[in-house]
Amino acid sequence: MPKSILIVDDNPNMSALLSEMLEVFDFESERAADGSEALERLSNGKFAMVITDMRMPKMTGLELIQEVKDKFPNIPVVLISGYSVGDMDSGENTIKPDGFLAKPFMMSDIEKLLNSLL
Repeated sequence: MPKSILIVDDNPNMSALLSEMLEVFDFESERAADGSEALERLSNGKFAMVITDMRMPKMTGLELIQEVKDKFPNIPVVLISGYSVGDMDSGENTIKPDGFLAKPFMMSDIEKLLNSLL
């Protein structure tokens, strides 16, 4: 099982913070600034999980989840947002993330997520 997690966030401070939090649980991480960079990295590497921000330029977190689920169906995807899951567009064909992290999140939130999905 790969111990590497792909973090997708256009905010370098947020992805750096998340990367440091994951290190505490012995996970390596790579960072991508947007969805297209994330898909490129996924095709080149082995990741245990993708953690993506909801609001990004070029491609939203939900659009990225759709792409990941189509191309890499075995990789769990976690969505990070300052909004609650209920606030998101929940159309009939909206792809649901495998997990959700509400900002601001804490170490215990990350730990629960890793334990439940990996």
